[in-house]
Amino acid sequence: MHHRPSALRRLAVTGVALAAITAGTCVPAAMATAAVPQRAAVAASFDPAPMRDLLARLPDPVVAGALVRVAGDGPAMPWAGTAGEVSRDAHFRIGSVTKIFTSTVVLQLAAEHRIAVDAPVRRYLPDLIPAAYGAVTVRELLDHTSGLPAPAGIPGPADGPGWWQKSVSPRDVVHNAFAAAASQGTQPTEPDSVQQYNGVNTFVLGLLVEKVTGRSFNDELTRRIILPLGLRHTSLPASDDLSIATPHARVYAGADEVTEQSPWAWAEGGMISTAADLDRFMTALFRGRLLPPAQQKLAFTVPNVASAPTNTNCVNGTSCFSAGGLMRVTLDNGVTVWGKTGSLPGWTNGVFATRDLTRRVVYSLNPTGTASERPYVMAVINAAFEHAG
Repeated sequence: MHHRPSALRRLAVTGVALAAITAGTCVPAAMATAAVPQRAAVAASFDPAPMRDLLARLPDPVVAGALVRVAGDGPAMPWAGTAGEVSRDAHFRIGSVTKIFTSTVVLQLAAEHRIAVDAPVRRYLPDLIPAAYGAVTVRELLDHTSGLPAPAGIPGPADGPGWWQKSVSPRDVVHNAFAAAASQGTQPTEPDSVQQYNGVNTFVLGLLVEKVTGRSFNDELTRRIILPLGLRHTSLPASDDLSIATPHARVYAGADEVTEQSPWAWAEGGMISTAADLDRFMTALFRGRLLPPAQQKLAFTVPNVASAPTNTNCVNGTSCFSAGGLMRVTLDNGVTVWGKTGSLPGWTNGVFATRDLTRRVVYSLNPTGTASERPYVMAVINAAFEHAG
């Protein structure tokens, strides 16, 4: 991929990368963050030229297609551009961006006093959470300071041909993680001592929603967020629904087409959406339409604990994930943005916005798997916020 000198300089400094679920496994990449002011204002209009320049270089051997939507203050907003065989209204599998939706549902239940965020999770799910993890609270699941074991026994290439269509139930995901830790003699990490991004936390949160409401997570997600916001192109497919609504890109992992794949990642990473719907959701969330003030504050609260040495999502030993499922990021130009990344085979996506919503971006790239798409992600986000701050 050939960049202009200015783009190369932006890529050379510490900026934004991605934290993802790829092939059903948590595969984080470095994301530069720091303790920064909670609000960042956009002082200049968005210049689409750098983004057009980036998209004009695609497709290439690393990224087969792309969709970028930039919104916020200024003329000619929203702006959208594509590359390859991707349309501006394309549906895509959002991967771990799903976590923001799940955290929001949990915080709504907390506002209704149906979940106590500082109560032990085992109080609600005694048959799921082993006694050794009995001190872990709901808040610690939300902000990834729980110390729960990493995923195990989930679909991946080792499962052989068609592995992307294989499934595992949410309860089995959690049970497998605890079983693997026990068999390896892994001792629980002291909760609230370090932050370690871990998809098992969000599977437990989804099961928690079902336990306290007596309804499926999909039902709660739909009636609390999707329907009220009019997200007509957003859904959480059933576990046996491998399809994706049109229009959509055809995506590949190597020589295998993986467009139809299992949404087994569920409340952790199984949703499908569009750029416009994700922008509408983020706007409503940031404006306080989905959460009352106390929970809204919690959604943007990053714990004051160290980042675990193996937590490559956050750098410089600083935590970066909030209790709302959001990632706090400082860009090259000093602007602070909040959002989330997420990947599944064939898709790498993200949503980011300044706290005041004056600049927002949603992107979906289609990596081929031949090399890391991280530089492309960095270039897209830096271009989106190039004249911000």
